[in-house]
Amino acid sequence: MPRATQHLRRGAISLAVALLFWQALVSLSGVPPFILPGPLRVGEALWSEADLLWQNALWSAGNLGLGLAIGLALGVETALLLTISPRARWLLRPVLVTAQAVPIFALAPVLTLWLGYGMPSKIVTIALVTYFPIASALFDRLTALPQGLEDLARLSGADRLRETFLLRLPHAVPGLISGLRLAVVYGPLAVLIGEWVGSSRGLGHLMLMANGRGQTDLMFASLVVLAMLSLGLWGAVEALARRVGGRF
Repeated sequence: MPRATQHLRRGAISLAVALLFWQALVSLSGVPPFILPGPLRVGEALWSEADLLWQNALWSAGNLGLGLAIGLALGVETALLLTISPRARWLLRPVLVTAQAVPIFALAPVLTLWLGYGMPSKIVTIALVTYFPIASALFDRLTALPQGLEDLARLSGADRLRETFLLRLPHAVPGLISGLRLAVVYGPLAVLIGEWVGSSRGLGHLMLMANGRGQTDLMFASLVVLAMLSLGLWGAVEALARRVGGRF
């Protein structure tokens, strides 16, 4: 049986067990539906509010895609710059480390104040959250070139730029994949935080509105859609990792 099929089978079994446990907990405890709706109620909300969920999911997915793309581009650029230029490493790396001491999510209200309630503040929040793990994981791998490859570059007379792009960057692809794995985990959380702070659309906004109206089933349905979006991103990164793994 192919490995991907095995993963899907195990995932389906785990999901079925979790849903059965959830339904049993709701049925046996008698907890009111406005506190914890059962999976059947959430499924009904997914069906009846499909159009509303779809519209808000597209908005959140657009923000997430653009934010991830910008975070990826800036992270790769920063890692390469720090690798190529010792002066840039001396100047910028302490700033990056210090900046991470300030929770990015704490800056979400400030970004909303500066950039408004539309897409720009959400995209910047996501980009900032996903930027550091990509830059950090890639830079660590870029600076961990095996001694044999360093000797090869020295013997061939390659300068720092050629050494970085021809030897270090191919060797560092697994580090980039590791950074992407972290980024696709943090990205959806950044979407929620940004939309909770201030937004008129998106799954985070829909969750807030549903919570305020006592529509707990719709709130859980929004969370399910966001989880599906996150799993889709994770699956895409894993597929990329398997494909890249066969080349490097």
